[in-house]
Amino acid sequence: MSMTIDIRVPVGLPVKETAKFIGLCETVGFNGVGVHDHQHSGRDVFVTLALAAEQTEHLKLYPVTSNPITRHPAVLASLAHTLEEIAPERVLLTIGPGFLSVGNIGHPKATLHDMRHAFNTIKGLLRGETMPMGTTQSSMRNTSSIPTPVYMTAAGPEMIKLAGEVADGVMLRVGLHPNAIAAARKLLQDGAKRSGRELQDFPTIFIVDMSIDSDGTMSRRWPQRWMSPTLPWLHYPSKANFRWFRESGIDLPRDISPDQITDDIAERISDVFGLFGTPQQCAESLIKARDEAGTEHIFVFPVHSIEGGYDMPIPEIAAFRDIIFPRLAS
Repeated sequence: MSMTIDIRVPVGLPVKETAKFIGLCETVGFNGVGVHDHQHSGRDVFVTLALAAEQTEHLKLYPVTSNPITRHPAVLASLAHTLEEIAPERVLLTIGPGFLSVGNIGHPKATLHDMRHAFNTIKGLLRGETMPMGTTQSSMRNTSSIPTPVYMTAAGPEMIKLAGEVADGVMLRVGLHPNAIAAARKLLQDGAKRSGRELQDFPTIFIVDMSIDSDGTMSRRWPQRWMSPTLPWLHYPSKANFRWFRESGIDLPRDISPDQITDDIAERISDVFGLFGTPQQCAESLIKARDEAGTEHIFVFPVHSIEGGYDMPIPEIAAFRDIIFPRLAS
């Protein structure tokens, strides 16, 4: 079984330079690149992806992750189609309830109702349908014969069920343990039953945190760190993480503080929830997830603090180029 690898790239450089960096990702061997949708960065993700499309030939391109709060569903549909015209059949639109982008405008995250409405609206518009919009109706003048796939980014059980019900694919943040992956797939099937559809070959991308260093010691201490002075890494992007820890055999109280995480617990979390350690250890973790849990598509999310969120993933790309990709291919 082969494994497809995508990677998260921030707009940590001026957009033209970021686009060139994304081109390097294609050269190294990544299947796709997701760029964060943070309006507070001052650099727009869709403009960046449009420039990256001109630098690449085969790379999948998508925001990680847009939301229906900072961008209206009709605007998201138009942006997705515009990018589709530039890079046909290379674009995904990924949508989640929002985190930093929504918080930075003082709004709550999108509810399940908001997400259901957004998906129905966006998918309808991309198909060329006329959709209700408040007191009026609206459609898009230009659409593609093959609509852009609309994926949901999900971590909590109800959001995962909703993805199974309405999305074209899903990005899951549940770790790499076979039990957690099986439980998440069951939730997707439960959601699919609500809309009477089958999820055979349903596109599923597993979001996997990654931290590497030469001997692995510091990387495997991320569970003991803080994202910000008030946000433990264990709670990012939500406390749904704790459900997947339990599914992986690690039962922790949801209010546990990083300074209460022992080295042993940190090691166990590192083993099941991401790629932590040396490049060689990360390669073996991917092979284990592929062989034991049937994971075929991974999205690598280099871990960071709030302050380091725009650092370019140079060490991670080098690790994949020199060690991980050759090991996966052997």
